[in-house]
Amino acid sequence: MLDTGIWPESRSFNDTGFGPIPKKWKGTCQSSANFTCNKKIIGAKYYRAKGDFSPSDFQSPRDSEGHGTHTSSTVAGGFVRKASLYGLAKGTVRGGVPSARIAVYKICWSDGCYDEDILAAFDDAIADGVDIISLSVGSIFSSDYFDDSIAIGAFHSMKYGILTSNSAGNFGPTPVSISNFSPWSLSVAASTIDRKFVTKMKLGNGEIYEGTSINIFDLKGKMYPFIAGGAAPNTSQGYTSEDSRYCFPETLNRTLVEGKIVFCDYYTDSTSPIEAGAIGAVFQTGVYEDYAFIYGLPLLKLNLDDGKKVFGYVNGTENPTATIFKTQVEDNQFAPFVVSFSSRGPNPVTADLLKPDLTAPGVDILAAWSEAAPMTDTEDDTRIVPYNIVSGTSMSCPHATGAAAYVKSFHPTWSPSAIKSALMTTAFPMSSLNNIEAEFAYGAGHINPALATQPGLIYDAGEIDYVKFLCGQGYTSRQLELITGTKSSCSKEMNGTVWDLNYPSFTLSTTPGNSVTRVFHRTVTNVGSAVSTYKAVVKSPLGLVIQIQPSVLSFKSIGQKLSFTVTVGAEVGNSMISGALIWDDGVHQVRSPIVAYAKIY
Repeated sequence: MLDTGIWPESRSFNDTGFGPIPKKWKGTCQSSANFTCNKKIIGAKYYRAKGDFSPSDFQSPRDSEGHGTHTSSTVAGGFVRKASLYGLAKGTVRGGVPSARIAVYKICWSDGCYDEDILAAFDDAIADGVDIISLSVGSIFSSDYFDDSIAIGAFHSMKYGILTSNSAGNFGPTPVSISNFSPWSLSVAASTIDRKFVTKMKLGNGEIYEGTSINIFDLKGKMYPFIAGGAAPNTSQGYTSEDSRYCFPETLNRTLVEGKIVFCDYYTDSTSPIEAGAIGAVFQTGVYEDYAFIYGLPLLKLNLDDGKKVFGYVNGTENPTATIFKTQVEDNQFAPFVVSFSSRGPNPVTADLLKPDLTAPGVDILAAWSEAAPMTDTEDDTRIVPYNIVSGTSMSCPHATGAAAYVKSFHPTWSPSAIKSALMTTAFPMSSLNNIEAEFAYGAGHINPALATQPGLIYDAGEIDYVKFLCGQGYTSRQLELITGTKSSCSKEMNGTVWDLNYPSFTLSTTPGNSVTRVFHRTVTNVGSAVSTYKAVVKSPLGLVIQIQPSVLSFKSIGQKLSFTVTVGAEVGNSMISGALIWDDGVHQVRSPIVAYAKIY
C-alpha cells in the first residue's frame, strides 16, 4: 500500500491466526515509539525527501489522514463484526483478501505526495518482495509516461512481475480527465454499490423533502427557525444578500443565523454555516448527486425542483421552521453504474488505448479509519471514529487490488498483464443507458473476482511488448530510458504499434466525420481446458464492422498460444460507438470491448 500510512491498532489489522511471516519477505518495519508491525502488517516505511514535517504529521508509518487506513482495510482488512459509522452501514466488514499480509509505504502527507517519495517507495516495495502494489494516488493533470512518477514506478514493478493497481481519478464526468492510464498498470474507475444514503428534512408546513448527505446528527425531530442565506448578509464585512444567498465563507451574519437552519442557493461547503453558528444547512444544487458526503453539522443537498419549493417556503412564510433527520440507508436498485465524479477517458496520451480498464465499488464505502484523523475535513470537527464512510476512485482501486490478489493466489506465476486480462475479460458487461460515456466510463465493465480466477484465455504481455509499444509511439531514447531505467533505443525489430500491443481491449480513433479501418493483432494463451475450441462471437452495432480471422481457435494443451487478427471498420460521425469480441467455448466467455470514436477533445 503506497498511501498515507496505516493505523495499526485498528481491529481490521488484528493478526490473530496468522502464521510466521513468509520467508520470501525481505522488507522491514520502521518501528518507533508510536508504531509497531505484527504478523498482518509485516512491513512499514515512510518517505519524506524534503525532510520537513507538519505538526499534524507523524514521523512514522502511522496514518494521520485516514486515507491509507481506509484503502488498506478495503484490500486486506480482517473480519470485524458490528462495524458501522454511528450505526450506519452496520454489519461485518472485511477486505477483499482478509488473509493477505500488508506492507505499508507512506508516501503522502498533509501537504500531498511527492514524486521522489513515490519512486523510492516503488523501489523498496519491489525489492521487499510484495506481490501487488495498490496506489490510490493521482495528479490533477495528466502527464506523459516518461514524466509521471506513478507510471514509471508501475513500469518497474511490471518488469519484476508485480501488478500496480491505480485509481482513475476523481475529475469526472469531464472527458479525458483520467490521470492514471499507463498500459502496464490497472486503471480503476468507481461504481456504485447496492445501498445509498438518503437524508430527509421536514418543513413547518408538514412537507418532507429528500436529499443526499450522510447526517449522523440527531435533532430528534425538533423544529428550528429556518432562514434563507440571502436574508442574513454579513454587512459588517461588506457582503450583500447576493453573496450570502450562496453561503460563501464569511458571508453570513452570525447574529441572524446562529441556532437556525440556513437555506443556501448553491452548494459550496459547510464552512460558512458552521462559522455562523447554524444548527443545520440545506443546499440546493444542480449537480447530479449519486454519492453522499459527511459534514460537520446536519446538512442535506436538494435537487433544483425541491430546492425551489423549499426556497419558496423559507422566503414566503412568516416564522418558517424546519428540521433535518438522521440519514437512512436504502437500496440502490440502479447499481452498479459509474459514479459522476469518476474520471473518464479517452486516454489523453495514447488515443487508441482504452482507459479506464474496468470499474469497481467506490461509492459510500465503509472501512477502517485513523483515530488521529477527524471524521470530516470540517475545521474544529473533533469526532473520532474507527470506521468511516468515504467515496472516491481511491476506494475502488483497493477493491480491484483485492480482486487481483485473489486471482494471484490461484495463479502465483501469472504476469501482471495476465492478471489484468483475467479481471478485464471476465468483468460484468455494463450499459451506456446509465453511463453515456460507455467504455470511457467503465472500460471492460465491473469486476467479477470469482469468475476472474478461471478466465479460460488470457492476453499476456511483458516488458519487451511495452517497449515496442513505446517505440511505435515515437518516444526518443532519452524518454524511453526515463521510463524503463535502462539504455534502450528503438529499431525496426523493436518498433510496434498500439494496435498490436497484446491488450484485452480494442480501440481506434479518427477525426470527426471520417471513417477509419484498423487491423489488430492479438495472441491468447489457453489457461482453461487443455482441449478446447473457442468460437468468436461479435457484437457490432450499426457503424461498426468487425471481422475476426480465424474465427475459431482450437487448443490442444494448457499454455498453448494462438494468434488472430481483428479488423475493425468504423463510421463514427462526431461520437463513439462500441461493440465487443467474445471468445466462447461453451464454458468461458472471454469478452473484450471494441471502441471507435471521433477525437473531439
